[in-house]
Amino acid sequence: MSKQRRKKLPIDSWGDESVDRGEKKNILLKAGETFTGVEVLLPLMVWRGMEDGPVLGITAAVHGDEINGTGAIRSLIQEPPFELKRGTLILVPVVNVLGFERHSRYTPDRRDLNRTFPGSKNGSLTGRLAHLIMKEVVGRCDYLVDLHTAAVRRTNFPNVRANMDDADCERLAEVFGAEVIVNNTGPEGSLRHEACQAGCPTIILEAGEALKVEPSVQGITQRGLIHIMSELDMIDVSDDLRPDTSPHQMIVQSSSWVRASNGGFLKFHVAPGDTVDKGQPLATNTGLLGGEIETIVSPCQGIVLGMTTMPAVSPGDPILHIALPDTRKQFRSLEKSVDGLEEDTLENQVRDHLATNITVVDHIELDEDEIEIKESDEA
Repeated sequence: MSKQRRKKLPIDSWGDESVDRGEKKNILLKAGETFTGVEVLLPLMVWRGMEDGPVLGITAAVHGDEINGTGAIRSLIQEPPFELKRGTLILVPVVNVLGFERHSRYTPDRRDLNRTFPGSKNGSLTGRLAHLIMKEVVGRCDYLVDLHTAAVRRTNFPNVRANMDDADCERLAEVFGAEVIVNNTGPEGSLRHEACQAGCPTIILEAGEALKVEPSVQGITQRGLIHIMSELDMIDVSDDLRPDTSPHQMIVQSSSWVRASNGGFLKFHVAPGDTVDKGQPLATNTGLLGGEIETIVSPCQGIVLGMTTMPAVSPGDPILHIALPDTRKQFRSLEKSVDGLEEDTLENQVRDHLATNITVVDHIELDEDEIEIKESDEA
């Protein structure tokens, strides 16, 4: 459960800047300095409705190269498809401005910002940025949605990660409407974990690739954010705006990475969002001249949560991330629902778009004596 919160900072006062009801204001916070002593500023927008209500923070690019969320937030800033009636939005397109400037996941002092929260006012460069975010953003929010992508050379099928034992996190995660919710508290030092510890219920979305703004991922993201704002009674949703919801939702407690046993070049047989059965071929590993080295099969039933977009692999490289249903019945229900998706649904669009990042060839069938299932571990 979220811990008891300290007193929140006021939403109408940001240093020398004030934000009135019904106003949108751009705020610049000092996030650090370059090696030449020039200030680095963190831009954000504060958007207040005319009526009191909850404060929702939406952040992106805690890892500086994960910019799908940046695109989604910029769309809300530039062309909002709704009128904010109640409460306040704090929109932070790029949290890790220091890494973003360098197209890097990390900060210039080679630290992972998303393992440094809550940070320290007098700590490292990264620690000071984490402290700023905790104080100025998390310190004003009632709820937070943090937008992520896969790491470089990987892609993620859209999934929400949340502590489902926290009633407020559960509420946000379910209403967002992603097909898969991964139930965990997140690693210590991550923005999600530390914001929840500070009493601000927080969920994250993992979707798409680093260094890209992908249209279908933007659609999934915006739909989920509208769901959340509607649930919190911040916006009035008309029939024209009301987004469709996912036809199914699966909460998983665990996931598993599948790794290559040998070096080689992969031909994939599945794509992000596909359901897979135990023993099903996932990829064929070949030499550069086409000789087959191994067929990699699934060690379990589940849904492909993420995968590498780099077909050249070394022994031990992670190639697919599979979310594991609790029961066979849950898996079969998911499989049936995925197979029955209409062609024009947003869920099918994102599957098609993510599959264009890799080459998927037809499924192959193996005899039982050809199947060797290897145990896998976390990437």
